[in-house]
Amino acid sequence: MPQKIVDQIHAESAAYGALRRDIHAHPELGFDEHRTAKVICEALDRLSIAYHTGIGKTGIVGVIQGRERTSGRAIGLRADMDALPVRECTNLDYASVNEGRMHACGHDGHVTMLLAAADYLQRTRNFNGTVYLIFQPGEEGYKGGLEMVKDGLFERFPIEQVYALHNWPSLPLGSVSIPVGPVMAAADIIKIRIRGKGGHGGMAPQRTVDPVLIAGHVIVAVHSIVSRNLDPLDAGVISLCSIAGGSLAAWNVIPDEVVITGTTRALRPEVQDVIEARLRETVESVARGLGGSATLEYERGNPATINSEAEALLAQHAAADVVGKDNVVQRPVPSLGGEDFSFMLCERPGAYIHLGTGDSEHRHGLHSAHFDFNDAAIPIGGALLARIAELGLPLSK
Repeated sequence: MPQKIVDQIHAESAAYGALRRDIHAHPELGFDEHRTAKVICEALDRLSIAYHTGIGKTGIVGVIQGRERTSGRAIGLRADMDALPVRECTNLDYASVNEGRMHACGHDGHVTMLLAAADYLQRTRNFNGTVYLIFQPGEEGYKGGLEMVKDGLFERFPIEQVYALHNWPSLPLGSVSIPVGPVMAAADIIKIRIRGKGGHGGMAPQRTVDPVLIAGHVIVAVHSIVSRNLDPLDAGVISLCSIAGGSLAAWNVIPDEVVITGTTRALRPEVQDVIEARLRETVESVARGLGGSATLEYERGNPATINSEAEALLAQHAAADVVGKDNVVQRPVPSLGGEDFSFMLCERPGAYIHLGTGDSEHRHGLHSAHFDFNDAAIPIGGALLARIAELGLPLSK
């Protein structure tokens, strides 16, 4: 049965590849995916699949009923569909025609794989219950997953479990990684504003409260938080990524203010709480000790993406059926990247899957201006999503 799924989807690989490349050539940013949504709706129309639009602004939910419906159960399969504000440098025949926008993360492939799974499931209906196809907008920093949840995704559609997959170029094509527990990190945004008293840097520095000096001490102190406040077995990251203060032309002027921005990552909410608390205490106390003041703006982004055990094991079983047990990573390692599928996993149990897409021609990483999705992964990913639905909603004996 699993090989039959792969073979049936592979038989349509030319059409799926053409669809994926069309989406790639017309990338749209979060909540502006109007053309992409139209392409998806047209594909669902061709498959005679009912759907609902405008869920979480530009999101779509398709509905497929199984051969049996006695279970009353339902599973959701999600694909993100937005692009990135990146200028494409691939020189492909189907490169972006929208300047400054690019499918540099493979969401064009994710949409295509879900449509491939939908095609198979609609034709075969080898499941008992309902499969909901979730085409999500605004994953790249817009919290589109949260918007769909807030718009009543799980109230309007009685989804019990929810699954998603993401192409992963660092894994070989055809391999699959599905951890039990944390998969992706909570990704938060920080802004540190340091205030002092500006003045002449050569003639009267003693009359100033130098925010540049304070910033230096803050940077050093902040980078001790992870090593001395977290358990070494807990993953946590604090990265200060930009600093701005004064003017490069005003080489002898001490400014009044310096601003530092950065990001934090954590795989567990408890670690996230410790990082935020210690950041605030450290920033404020260091600045105060040197005569200035500082404030921390801490914006919680996506929560950690955490797979529930039963659903992760079901997805592992499905992956073993599709790619073979040897191609399912035995000791999967979570990533400290962020993913807003986490908002859906906060509402329902489910699993997030990394699907290997790397080969000799597809070596560029996610968000690279040279990235292109590996079309050879379409039948694998489509079959995996379809198999999850079949295993999660088994027909009666």
